[in-house]
Parts: sequence; structure tokens; C-alpha cells
Amino acid sequence: MSTETASGGFALHTESMTGLHWLGVALAAITGVIHLWLAYAFRADETALAVAFLIAALGFFGGVAAVLLDYRRRLLYALGIPFTAGQIPIWYVVNAPNFGATGIADKVVQVVLIVVLAVLYRRES
Repeated sequence: MSTETASGGFALHTESMTGLHWLGVALAAITGVIHLWLAYAFRADETALAVAFLIAALGFFGGVAAVLLDYRRRLLYALGIPFTAGQIPIWYVVNAPNFGATGIADKVVQVVLIVVLAVLYRRES
């Protein structure tokens, strides 16, 4: 579906979105905000880690925008699963054995997001 309007702007296409879509959007936005906050928190001490958090945040926000614009949603679900799942073992390796509450909460959000993406992917096949 085209997301561009006649005037050259972009229009949201949320009519076909279900509650599960909105849950996925909310979960991706939550983990995106957490990653943005972590990028800010690590900016002075660990630049490489701050950049990694910023890239992850942009990935989540980009996914949210693309879903809201109805841009190849099924492909986004398929790409979002490994994008999100890949962060879990990296987080474990980087943080073990000192897991903070923010990191644990973020991983819970991400696990639920992976389930939502998998269900959405299956439904649209």
C-alpha cells in the first residue's frame, strides 16, 4: 500500500490495525524509549555503547513508523523478530551477572514484542 499522499506527504494507515498491532506498537515504543534513555545515560562514559543503544532505538522507532504507515508490515514483523531477539543474548553477555531492573524490564517487553510479532506474521501469511 502506498503511504504517500497526493500532496507529497505521508499518511497514517491505521484502519486495518487490530489491538495486537497497537500492542506491538506500544511495546516497540517502550523499548525504543528505554534504548534512547540508555544512549543518553552512556553518552559520556561509553560512546560505543551509547551509539549501539541509539541505533537500536532508531530501529524500534523506524519499525513503529513503518507499521503506522502500513509499509510492508509482514516484512517488518519478519525482520523485527531477529532484530529484537538478537538483543537479548547481547544484553546478557554485556551485563552478566549484574542485571538491573531497567534491563530486565526491557527484556520482558522485548520477549512479549517477539511473541506479538510472531503472531502478526503468522496471521498475515
